[in-house]
Amino acid sequence: MGRGAALLGGLVMAWALGAATGAGAQTGTGAQGATPAGTYLAARAAEAAKDLPAVADLYARALGQDPANARFLQSALLADFALGRLPEARALADRLVAAGEPSAVAALARAVTAAQADDWRAILRDLEAGRRVGPIADGLARGWAWMGEGETGKALAAFDELASTPSLKPFALYHKGLALALLGDLDGARAAFALADSEGVQRTRRAVLAEAEVLGALGRRDEALRLIDEVAGKSPDALLAALRVRLQGDAPVAFDLIASPAEGLAEAYLNLAAVVAGDDPTNGVILARAALALDPDEADAALLAGQLLADLGQPDLAREAFASVPSDDPDALAAELGRASVLRSQGEDEAALEVLSRLAQDHPDLPEVQATLGDLLRGMDRPQDAEAAYGRAIDLSPADAGNLWYLHFTRALARQAQDDWPDAEADLRRSLQLRPDQPQALNHLGYTLVDRGEKLDEALDLIRKAVALRPDDGAIVDSLGWAYYRLARYPEAVEQLEKAATLVATDPVVNDHLGDAYWRVGREREARFQWSRALSFDPEPDEAETLHRKLAKGLDAADPPKETAALPPESTGG
Repeated sequence: MGRGAALLGGLVMAWALGAATGAGAQTGTGAQGATPAGTYLAARAAEAAKDLPAVADLYARALGQDPANARFLQSALLADFALGRLPEARALADRLVAAGEPSAVAALARAVTAAQADDWRAILRDLEAGRRVGPIADGLARGWAWMGEGETGKALAAFDELASTPSLKPFALYHKGLALALLGDLDGARAAFALADSEGVQRTRRAVLAEAEVLGALGRRDEALRLIDEVAGKSPDALLAALRVRLQGDAPVAFDLIASPAEGLAEAYLNLAAVVAGDDPTNGVILARAALALDPDEADAALLAGQLLADLGQPDLAREAFASVPSDDPDALAAELGRASVLRSQGEDEAALEVLSRLAQDHPDLPEVQATLGDLLRGMDRPQDAEAAYGRAIDLSPADAGNLWYLHFTRALARQAQDDWPDAEADLRRSLQLRPDQPQALNHLGYTLVDRGEKLDEALDLIRKAVALRPDDGAIVDSLGWAYYRLARYPEAVEQLEKAATLVATDPVVNDHLGDAYWRVGREREARFQWSRALSFDPEPDEAETLHRKLAKGLDAADPPKETAALPPESTGG
């Protein structure tokens, strides 16, 4: 369990998208035999297919046949919550509570809907009754519930109590600072933020926004600008860039990250969603939905929900989440980039191209738009257009941009696809000037040089350096083995390709390469075995055709050798 899941504590899903848990899974026909197996099996199939609307509807149907089945209640609750159907989720949560079934998600649904209704006492009653989400979620909810009740002393005490747990202290101090800022105590808020900073935890984007707004409202604009530059550099995201413009102007700067206790609780759920997303994106979606229910205009929550839904294989829901960000929001660009990414993942390249082309027209000075457009065009096998887009991105990027190496690398790929090796090589070398230890660039330049029979000493050094940096990267180890193969150094090729086949056992190309190397050292039976394995892993059609020829005729008849002149071992270094 990662740090995020540990902090959240009790919020552990009994069901994740596409993976129902085994506990209770045999209740498909119900203890009383009330639920036909077909409905349950259809619901399980919908889970496996990652079809959230079908999951919710099928479990609702199953509950109509077996209303007391806790497994069905929990699964339906999770699906409705992930879909953003909060009234339905609340009804299911109440049924679980009435049945005496512990459920962190039910507790979360009840807390969110109570806050929507401004019924803060209900949240406090549930906490007293032991209906818990998790240590940090409950502690923050208690603080914001007391804020909603107007009991500011109890609210601040609740945040202080949460801060007494060392691992939770940064969260507690951050929210205490938000509460103080909401109360108008800007100096107290600044002190709380400073204490949170002293804990050594990396500042989040949201924390920087809050602290910079407080500094600006206190008239300490230079400090606020330094904070943004220190954390975000010279290329902050849209929200920080908008705040920087406000700080540089003459108009007053107000604290407005949150405007109510409900938005404070939404901030808590958004913070937790960001923390747990890496461990469990399903939990992340649930918490992001909770934040959106309390603050529907919070673009960060919509962006996170869209990203996580896309990761979970829910493209239609992801597109809905991205589309919910208003066009005049500073994060609208990020939402449209997310929508284009989802369209591309669905194979709708032309629709994605339409989105990105419009963004490029509307934001001609933004390198990230041009870079994303270049990636799409390269994937659409339009390397000339991709090269032009990457070139614009490079021209628009500051000299110290962190991704400049990657822009040169991807432009090299586009140039290489046009058989323009001199310019591709120049880009690859520029990429390595910017990031000398970048394994991807080292590997690609080295492998291509070997394949072309050029600068062989340097080429092997480049690939060896890449392998040293990423010894567990099967693709890079495969490159070293294949370089030895092309240099007719077959025993060394076998050694490296066997390592690569261990690291990426189901890669058809690696198994094909190993088969070729076995053939060259006289291990023909093993070679045929590897080629057969490669065929079983769904290779590209042209690769499959070559593999069939090798199996039928042997390597030399099917694929005559194309070795590069071999280097003597001592000339390549250790």
